[in-house]
Amino acid sequence: MSTGQWLVPMGYLFGSIPFGLLISRALKGVDVRRVGSGNIGATNVLRAAGSGPALLTLTMDVLKGWVPVAVAQFLGGPEALVASVALAAFLGHLFPVFLGFRGGKGVATFLGILLALVGKLAVLIVGIWLLTAALVRYASVAALVAAAATPPLVWLFDGRPPYVILTAVLSGFILIRHKDNLRRLVAGEEGRIGQKVNAADADLSRRNGIGS
Repeated sequence: MSTGQWLVPMGYLFGSIPFGLLISRALKGVDVRRVGSGNIGATNVLRAAGSGPALLTLTMDVLKGWVPVAVAQFLGGPEALVASVALAAFLGHLFPVFLGFRGGKGVATFLGILLALVGKLAVLIVGIWLLTAALVRYASVAALVAAAATPPLVWLFDGRPPYVILTAVLSGFILIRHKDNLRRLVAGEEGRIGQKVNAADADLSRRNGIGS
């Protein structure tokens, strides 16, 4: 296996690091998997542990996507290899080996990948997320709108086939991973941005089949 090919498993392992869980435990003594949606991403960390841990989690989850891709680019990897490394890092976050393959939804890691691949477009996509979030106050809806907008934007303004295919695949995963959020939205049970929950609420939601 060449040096470049080692970047794929290394990208997966780096993506598998559960920063949300580690940060929440270290700073607040909270197991984020037992609170709110049970997700290890920044949105649930915000509900469970507050803004500081959530911001740190967001930063580290973005770096999960950015670092492996940036390293692959720095080493001169071809576009297909860079896209493979990006996919591996993303799948590491969704299916982390360190948590029995039960991870997050991948939105922040997706952003990190975009920042490394198509930086200017990433800024536009973040703007779409922020605008949608400000209008509807649901992080899940903002994530789905931004993810759906990404492949056509990459196709129109970048056009490199490996990256168009990559963003389409990643956007599809984000849609699938938000299926429970969609169900809660329809039922009027989805948590809004900044809404705090406690462990008792989380236990109740799981008994009612609400937790994700």
